[in-house]
Amino acid sequence: MTPGPARWDLAVVGAGPAGAATALGALHADPGLRVALLDRAAFPRDKACGDGVAPHVLDLLAEVGVTGLLDDRTPVGRLRLGRGGLAAERRMARPAWVVPRRILDARLVDAAVAAGARLLRHRVRDLRQHTDAVLLDGEISAAVVVGADGAHSVVRRALGRPRGPVALALRGYAPVAPGRSGAQVIEFGTRHQPSYAWSFDRGDGLANVGYGEFLHRNRPAPTRAQLLERLETLLPGATGGGRHWVGHHLPLSTARWRPPAGRVLLAGDAACLVNPLTGEGIHYAVATGVAAGRAAAAALRAGRPEQAGERYALATRRILLPHLRHTALAARLARSTRVIEAGLRASAADQRVFDDFVELGLAWGRFTPTVALGLGRAFLIPVRPTGRPQEPA
Repeated sequence: MTPGPARWDLAVVGAGPAGAATALGALHADPGLRVALLDRAAFPRDKACGDGVAPHVLDLLAEVGVTGLLDDRTPVGRLRLGRGGLAAERRMARPAWVVPRRILDARLVDAAVAAGARLLRHRVRDLRQHTDAVLLDGEISAAVVVGADGAHSVVRRALGRPRGPVALALRGYAPVAPGRSGAQVIEFGTRHQPSYAWSFDRGDGLANVGYGEFLHRNRPAPTRAQLLERLETLLPGATGGGRHWVGHHLPLSTARWRPPAGRVLLAGDAACLVNPLTGEGIHYAVATGVAAGRAAAAALRAGRPEQAGERYALATRRILLPHLRHTALAARLARSTRVIEAGLRASAADQRVFDDFVELGLAWGRFTPTVALGLGRAFLIPVRPTGRPQEPA
């Protein structure tokens, strides 16, 4: 007699930060759940990313019992934002970390397995929803499935969900260039909007360096050579000695957030949750992963796994929807050179404006009255040819 498909309470497709966080959220709520964590790769494995980890990520992980994850890493306390000679450099209210995904993801997977998840090396190609379960590739049956399988999500496609706007980025690792040590540096583009180059000091002599830009439907995507050239133009010396160049797509968030109802949920990049201002996705991944895991556990505990999606939507919309509206507005405004330059002048002049911009780009921040007032003032400040703001007489 042929055995039937393996049965699980929760199957998580993708074991990156969103997937591991989903497993952690579910098992912290109910340690007795049978949770399968599926990924096509063996860990540790590399993943193209800017590697920035906001402190908010560690706050979320602490809520599900994971502490000390980055105690051996060097925090980065300074952030420099610039464009064409204008710059704002300040200490962040809380330091961030720059951790290669080969390290971060493996640690998160280990934490999920220690909590009780079963890591299975499996590439999901097919998803079928039935009355009482979801079937993956005819082999794995689960009461609830969470798609955390990244920008090219198989689960999202199976649900018939469109991807939306996309950016293209190229990432590599290179020795930290002079003047950029101990900092996260972002230089906004002057020609291809919106775009920016970055150099994030890892604390070990190397920096995560890269360049990304929004993809327009009526314009061909830039080549690898063009991406490298634009990175070097914006951050001279950044590519010197660089290795491990990898390109990747970023499915950007919009003002709308409509998670699917039912037994199949989406988290992180699979849910098209990448900040359109900064390309940040790890915080969204962990935040929505934990929320998806908790929602699945609550629905299973109530004996209504088909309500997992509804519970997830209620848990995330309150915080996520207002934030997404504000980031969408800020991203539209940032297409204007004048707005970017006003934002830089306002951030250089006022720590509070700087802090609010950081929150908007890294976590659940809003377009605050402080930011609006700072921008308004900055528009009234004339600029010298050097790019430095000059107070009105």
